This record gives sequence, C-alpha cells and structure tokens, in this order.
Amino acid sequence: MNRQTMTSSAPRRSVVVNGFTNALLDPNAPMLGPVENGGTIIANTVPGCWGPMITPRLRGGHEVTQPVYVDGAEPGDGIAIRIRDVTVTSIATASGHDSSPEGFCLGDPYVAARCPVCDEVWPETHLEGIGQDAVKCDKCGNAVKPFEIVHGYTVVFDETRQVGVTVSKEAAEKIAREPYHYAALPDESVQHPILAFAPSDIPGVMVRMRPFLGQLGTTPSHPIPDSHNAGDFGAFLVGAPHPYAITAEQLAEHKTDGHMDIDAVRPGAILIAPVKVKGGGIYMGDMHAAQGDGEIAGHTMDVAGSVTLQVEVVKNYPIDGPVLFPLLEDLPPLARPFTADERARAERLAKSWGMNNIEELAPVSVIGTAANMNAAIDNGLERAAKLLDMTVPEVRNRATINGAIEIGRAPGVIQVTLLAPLARLDAVGLGDYAREQYNLRT
Repeated sequence: MNRQTMTSSAPRRSVVVNGFTNALLDPNAPMLGPVENGGTIIANTVPGCWGPMITPRLRGGHEVTQPVYVDGAEPGDGIAIRIRDVTVTSIATASGHDSSPEGFCLGDPYVAARCPVCDEVWPETHLEGIGQDAVKCDKCGNAVKPFEIVHGYTVVFDETRQVGVTVSKEAAEKIAREPYHYAALPDESVQHPILAFAPSDIPGVMVRMRPFLGQLGTTPSHPIPDSHNAGDFGAFLVGAPHPYAITAEQLAEHKTDGHMDIDAVRPGAILIAPVKVKGGGIYMGDMHAAQGDGEIAGHTMDVAGSVTLQVEVVKNYPIDGPVLFPLLEDLPPLARPFTADERARAERLAKSWGMNNIEELAPVSVIGTAANMNAAIDNGLERAAKLLDMTVPEVRNRATINGAIEIGRAPGVIQVTLLAPLARLDAVGLGDYAREQYNLRT
C-alpha cells in the first residue's frame, strides 16, 4: 500500500511548488497539497536533460518538481490538466548530441553515474572551472562525466523570449563562468548548469522559441527514475544492474508516461493523465524552449521556467496512458474539426446517397510509448481502441483518413491523433474537454 503524506490536510485552491525530487518518482514519498479538485498548481521548474545528466547525485536524468496530491483522485481515475502558462526564465542554455564515456556509470548513465576512481555511485560533485571536465568528484577530485557533448551549442534568448541565437566560443565561455545566473536556476535546484561546458559548435544560428513541458504527468505506482517514466527510456530499467531495475511487466503496470517530450504539451493544451496512486501526484519539469518532432539530437534547449496548471479529476478513466487535446494549430491537417461549410457539403453528399446522418467528430490524441517506434505505435493504437471502444483496425483506418501518427520522441513516443466519434468520447467522460478545446457546438 502506498503511503503518501502531505504538508496539510485541507484541500487548497492553489498550491505553489518550489521543491524538486532527486530525480526519482517514488509513490511512497511525501506529496505537497492537497490541491482541491479544480484547483491550481503553480511551479518553478528547472532544466531537464543536460544539467541533471552531468550531476551524478541525481538518480534519473532529470530534476522534476515535488508531486502534488489532488483531492479526490483515486487509482483508476484520470486527472485533466489544463496548461494555463509556460514561461521561460532562463537567459541562456546549452545542449547538443551526446555520448557516454566508458566507466562512468553502473549500467545506465542517466540513473547510476559513478566515479571510476573512487568507485562511488551517485558521488557528490562540484564545478571547478569550465569545459567538459568541470564536474569534479568531492571525494577524490576526479572529473566525473557520465555524458559528453559530441556536437553542441550555447544559445541566448531575447528579453521577450521569442527568439534566440547560438553564440561564439568566446561568448559561450563568458556565460560558462556564471552558469547559475544565466540558467536562472531556482534556489532549491541541485543540478550543475550545462552552460559550464561552454559548447559552441554552431555559432550564429537563429532559433524560434515555442516552450512546452517535456515532463508532465502523474506519479507511477512503483519507484521509477523520472526520465524513465515512459516505455522507451523505461526499457533501460528492465534487467538493469542498478537498484532501480524492474521487469517488463512491472514497467507496463506502473509507469504513467509522464516523460513524453511532445511539443504540443504547451499553453492552451489539455492533458489527461492516468492516476495510479491515491492523489495522483502531479509533477512537471524538463521545460524546453523549442523542439522539432522526434527530438532527434537526443536533447534540445532545456530551460528553467514558471508553470501554471489547473487540475480536475476524471472518474473511471479507461486507459493506462495519457490523452492530449492539443491546440487547434497543433493538430495534423486531417484531424482538425470540419468547418460549417465542410459539414454542410458532407451532409448534402450523404443525403444524395440515401444517408440522413453523419457522425459528430472531435479531435483527440492518444499517447503511445514503447522501446521502439513500431511498438509505440502499436501501444498507441491499442490504447485508442480501448478508449473509443473500437477495434484496432478501425482506429488504423480512422487515423489514416482523419488523422496521423505523430512522433514525440525517438526512439518510442508517438501520438495517435484522429477525429473520433464525439459520442465515444462522451461515454468515457472526455467529450466536454473536446467541446471546450475546439469550440464544438453539438
């Protein structure tokens, strides 16, 4: 039985989150709150990926917020999360494609970093100088680097947080000497800013900012390192040589797929997350300034920021993974709601062929995750079929003519996005979210 505890017992209209986990999502750890059903969560978040990846004491590759207990949420329910605001506070960040040098981990550099000199797993470290040897073991002074940047960049953002520019070696090294200032890390964060590495392989590149949350969801029902709370990264836990090893069956049962890296999880979207522990345990982090579908470099522009969410319990949620109602502009063209003119044309056509009724349809995006892309697609199709009470072949057909398979992250996070019968969404308590999001009048 899980033993969640909270800082207070009376549900509050809003909960402010300033603390972080040690990168482990533990259902038995204390939660903040409770926040009332329909209440607001406001949080300061820290960069995911690179900063935590070079901070060996962290046990999951990210640094996410302490989970919040939602009043009335029970296992088997869902929690609807309306993303009200995502604001970047970092002045600069750094990122790039990675490699993992031999000897610096126990099986998994994200989860079990080690110092090869004193053989300590999760060693305490400090920054000393700049560059890729700047993280030093407190105990022996050795450079500890479970990850290196093979090809990378440092990028600065304008005051409006609309555009950025990658900088020169000289500018990157100037930033690297004040990494905490430019990363704008919240006080409770323990990560080393990746800015200290000062990568500068592609100076002078302009980028757009389009911030979203790479991590947003509910607490798994078994301790899981935060970046591995999904079917692709989670596969690395199966049979692993470190203490967080689990079986494939345990991963499927307990994960909640909170680590999605789907760029549509941004302000204005509505995410429905499965509840697997009492109170749900809403957590977030890994804010990205922008990312192309697939996050094909393995990492993107991770930033600190502020987030505002509104949460609402959905009773008797039928599937074990997330559902997303993206912004209209983030939907694939074929999955967008039909206009009044298009519907009128379709109705006339149907009548000319002896049909008096056509379906009321609404967009929905069902998340699938697995160790590889094909398996993730299968997972998403199966979840969509269960959610909508139809066969997988029918989902395949509908996603082909009225939707798309979209890639969140390689190697294995996808979206099955389609126009679904609104009556099927109503049957599982999600129809009104579609009506709200797409201004449907039915």
